Amino acid sequence: MASHSHQGQQQPTPQPLPGVNAIVAVGSGKGGVGKTTLAVNLAVALAKFGHRVGLLDADVYGPNVPLMLGANRQPEVLGDNRIKPLEAHGLKMISVGLLNPGDKPLIWRGPMLHSIIKQFLGSVVWGELDYLIVDLPPGTGDVALSLIQTVPLTGAIVVSTPSDVSLQDGRKAIEMFRQMKVDLVGMVENMSYFVCPHCSHEIDIFSRGGAEKTAAQFGVPFLGSIQLLPSIREAGDTGKPAVNAGEDNPDAKPLFAFARKVVKRVDEIKAATQDTVIQIQ
Repeated sequence: MASHSHQGQQQPTPQPLPGVNAIVAVGSGKGGVGKTTLAVNLAVALAKFGHRVGLLDADVYGPNVPLMLGANRQPEVLGDNRIKPLEAHGLKMISVGLLNPGDKPLIWRGPMLHSIIKQFLGSVVWGELDYLIVDLPPGTGDVALSLIQTVPLTGAIVVSTPSDVSLQDGRKAIEMFRQMKVDLVGMVENMSYFVCPHCSHEIDIFSRGGAEKTAAQFGVPFLGSIQLLPSIREAGDTGKPAVNAGEDNPDAKPLFAFARKVVKRVDEIKAATQDTVIQIQ
């Protein structure tokens, strides 16, 4: 690729991924809000709906997708340095964690991050996909920027818990995507409430409903509330995502409802973008 240094700091134009219909980033302002759990369950639910799905784990600081999908093999390298994604639970997956097996924390710097994101997008043989879900690291740092500069994102999902701290950071994530001109698919509230297994009473551990209010305040669609469930965490820890239980399972139901809202929103965003293109022409 020609360098643009002589023209000052010109940004590279994002290049679409051939054969990939929609690229959706899942981000959060802070860690510990269950962002990866939602990204994995979203991807598996979309595959269960019959879509062709890829999941790119770009969370360089805590690449937990291999654990949650129970897929930890080294990816196969094909001719001309192309990487074959792993297949698990009906979807294709690649993770930073597969290139760095074991528990060694990775120390990444900006330029390295940019090149690994480019490589994961350009060198991985994704084939034809309806959705490529990208699990971003928490916060608003280099990885999100690299992703946005490398491929045209269809939209971004912001995951928050109802706690004030998480919501404050969620707002920063919304602002970042807006500044980068990325459409917001919406905001989802994770660990929204807890149902006591003994008395079935709903307990609002983190003060429920905050994400819905924040979404409304920022004019961002609300994608639903996922309750705080030990079963969702256990499912992730054992490599069998909660949505495997099927849509009739009460624990998995909110996750499927969230996935259906995402499908609807992505369709709306794509339709609106096409309208704009037609007007420009």
